[in-house]
Amino acid sequence: MTPRIPILMYHQIDAPPPRGTPMRSLVVAARDFSWQMRLLRLMGYRGLALRDLLPYLRGEKAGKVVGITLDDGYRNNLEHALPVLQRCGFSATCYAVSSLVGRTNAWDTAIGVPQTPLMTVPELRTWTRAGMEVGAHTRTHVDLTRMDGDAARDQIAGSKLALQDALGVPVRHFCYPYGAFNQPVADLVREAGYHSAVTTQRGRAAIGGNLFGLPRVLVARSSHAGHVLLKLATAYEDRRGAEVVS
Repeated sequence: MTPRIPILMYHQIDAPPPRGTPMRSLVVAARDFSWQMRLLRLMGYRGLALRDLLPYLRGEKAGKVVGITLDDGYRNNLEHALPVLQRCGFSATCYAVSSLVGRTNAWDTAIGVPQTPLMTVPELRTWTRAGMEVGAHTRTHVDLTRMDGDAARDQIAGSKLALQDALGVPVRHFCYPYGAFNQPVADLVREAGYHSAVTTQRGRAAIGGNLFGLPRVLVARSSHAGHVLLKLATAYEDRRGAEVVS
């Protein structure tokens, strides 16, 4: 059996909104995120950003590791996730939408998701200075499979260049908005000089597998200790009431 590594997928770390709010399941309470990270540490896992996880995914290193990713670049990641990660000695990758830095999750307006602040450039710099990583999530959070090649290339390569210019650090890892990708899109990501790309496909990443179609393990608002343990071991997903990941 091919060895596999779980890559956890988070979005917001904050007090969940009222029942009935669209995408409520993607908001994990700060206290829950804290015990989840402590549980990982107690189990002997090292939580790693994609930058640090890459040698393990390539099979160049071995160890009990788990990837930690946060999509979209919400300010509440800085406020609530960063202190927990630092206490545990973990690193994480936050995927930012380059043209919306310092604004809100405008791509969610049409489906009624509350508008939430995204990190500013100074806040993203604080994130990276704390030992965390920023990855790219396109310029405007678009479905790349619905764009022509030139437009998709601009979203992919342009977001990388914009974030590198703003932050003064390399941006080497990518996240497909909505998890939408195909082979031409993956080829553009590789062409732009990224080292990996994560999807919303459920599962654990195979060591030595495709680095530009990495599956992840969704951690939702309702994930309790048993769910987390099952997901780490088997990529089990409880799909009752599941929402489409943005």
